[in-house]
Amino acid sequence: MSTEHTETVPTTPTRAGVIGVGAMGENHARVYSELPNVDLVGVSDHDTDVATEVADEYGTEAVDLEELLDRCDVVTVAVPTHVHYDLVTTCLEEDVHVLVEKPIAETVEQGRRMAELADERDLVLQVGHIERFNPAVRTVGELIDDLDVISLEAERLGPPIDRDAPGNVIFDLMVHDVDIVGSMLEDTPDALTAMGTEDGRYATATMEYDDVVATLTASRVTQKKVRKLSVTARECFVEVDYLEQSVLIHRDSYPEYVNDEGQKRYRHESVVERPRIDNGEPLRHELESFVESVRTGTEPEVTAEDGIEALEAVQTIDGIVADDEQHAHGQELRPNERDRGEQEHDQEVEAE
Repeated sequence: MSTEHTETVPTTPTRAGVIGVGAMGENHARVYSELPNVDLVGVSDHDTDVATEVADEYGTEAVDLEELLDRCDVVTVAVPTHVHYDLVTTCLEEDVHVLVEKPIAETVEQGRRMAELADERDLVLQVGHIERFNPAVRTVGELIDDLDVISLEAERLGPPIDRDAPGNVIFDLMVHDVDIVGSMLEDTPDALTAMGTEDGRYATATMEYDDVVATLTASRVTQKKVRKLSVTARECFVEVDYLEQSVLIHRDSYPEYVNDEGQKRYRHESVVERPRIDNGEPLRHELESFVESVRTGTEPEVTAEDGIEALEAVQTIDGIVADDEQHAHGQELRPNERDRGEQEHDQEVEAE
């Protein structure tokens, strides 16, 4: 798809729909209903009662998939990952632009076929890596090109959201930070190591990018919700809080001993900058960007290729964690095409 504006932006409302209205999909329906020059024309879900309830809440209709695609210009696909491929392919074949929640698909090959189909039909296929649209992340993204980065460290931690629900923090949570780190460094990792628990509720990975090291931790067993990123650069140290949408930049840090009434006292001082951030809901920014790409015929901010690269990395991390013999050893990055039919789509709104 061209990255240049090739057509006049339409003045008629963009017709939007949502497929899958669980916790995440319902939020997509809410935001579409609030966006200017966008009409939420319907929602669809295998649970018709849930679909009707969400439709009533946001002033639209619950319809079957075929009718929804007849009505829509764009749709969000917010369903379990194992049905992404079939549903997204169906939408694209009906010439409907798609935002599909992360991860893009169950396998890298499925993701590539989806991307090829979207390209063949000149349609937007955007992947729902919502943290790209967090105002704090965007602020750091503007800074990082001017920094000599040494390392990045991401923590995405919290308590269980449902003790009985299946899931894997590598695919549900860590995938966000894999994508953020890759987008900031504009690169894919050369090698990585990883460790985690057998139940899939805690994992840590170290990713190597030439002369930069990124350490990522994801947890559903931590009794505090944490969403943080830190950047160590030769010029400064940057702290990002995703939840607070805040950024702190520490510069000119120095230690010294001072004389305090005859006593030697140690102190450490630094200059702390707090950049101004235009706070806002990341999901709203994400959907505004998606609709704008559709209207202008431009490449989406998070492309299918971005989603495929993130999926390759988390599959490799998961493969290392699953293999006891590899826990203590590095492994060259390679796609792991293991079938993950048991994987469930994360229903948590990560940026809230």
